[in-house]
Amino acid sequence: RDEVNTAAADVVGGSDSGSGDDMEQIDELQESVPKRGGGGAAAAAAAGGRFSLASMLWAHPQHVNSSSTTSTGRRTIRSDSISSEGGGVTTAGGGGGGEQFPPAFYSHKPELRQGIMEAIQEIMSDLEDLHKNINEQAANHIHAGEVILTYARSKTVELFLKAAAAKKRKFQVVVCEGAPHFGGHSMAKSLAEAGIETTVIHDSATFAIMARVNKVILPAHAVLANGGLIAPSGSNMVALAAKQNSVPVVIVTGMFKLCPMYPHEGQDTLNDLVSPSSVVDYSMMSDSVISKVEFINPVHDYLTPNLINLYVTNIGTYQPSYVYRLLAEYYHSEDWESFE
Repeated sequence: RDEVNTAAADVVGGSDSGSGDDMEQIDELQESVPKRGGGGAAAAAAAGGRFSLASMLWAHPQHVNSSSTTSTGRRTIRSDSISSEGGGVTTAGGGGGGEQFPPAFYSHKPELRQGIMEAIQEIMSDLEDLHKNINEQAANHIHAGEVILTYARSKTVELFLKAAAAKKRKFQVVVCEGAPHFGGHSMAKSLAEAGIETTVIHDSATFAIMARVNKVILPAHAVLANGGLIAPSGSNMVALAAKQNSVPVVIVTGMFKLCPMYPHEGQDTLNDLVSPSSVVDYSMMSDSVISKVEFINPVHDYLTPNLINLYVTNIGTYQPSYVYRLLAEYYHSEDWESFE
């Protein structure tokens, strides 16, 4: 131990036994210390040019990177999530200038490639078996002699109804035309070609016919974290009519549409307003009365959880109150909690 201490003192203190090359390396190291850390430079100046162990550690790039990473005050036992990557910023190359990236950008993660490939493969397999898993449940929700109401056109709902008809279930379908795009017309034609008794109605007749309906089946654009639904524009009107007449509303969708967002903006959540040209012709704007009217043409509607009775998904059936539990299976907790 005494020999090791003596050798360290010779190298650090600059004894006569050191060679000229060693002294030049120490001089270069002394010049680089003020750039790496101010604490080490101050200690070296106080010691009359001598380097302490702490000042030499400050000059080591590994300790410089670790100090910049831990300066954010976070302790993690796993890799950083999307929402936590921006906690600290490290400059490329360690200098004062250059492009800046989060600390996780510089961490070496050999398992990252394999993890991403497994996640992509899992999503691909879910999408391939999506309609098959949903259609297997059709016989459990559609019974003989029922009157089913749906809105506009949806491939998932269309295949769901055809799967029930393929199992020798005799039922009727009422399709709302879904103005202004009128997707219900093509939906009704496709169902009629499959041997399903289908009737097309105007959207304004939904409330009048709802008393004769046994069940409402709607598609989904996105399923929100609180159990609410983003659906095609006009679906909220259908759900309100069903609620008034105590008709159950069933949503048929894949869980890849599960979104960690909460509807803080109400009907404006994940919604888009498009040109009103599909509702009113521009030539009518020359009228003095119509020119003063503000036309709003939303693409989607937001349905509150109390308007929905059941979600039929590719992984099972769930009530809206259980949807938030599924977030843990599809999103990391730090990622979906940032949307609250």
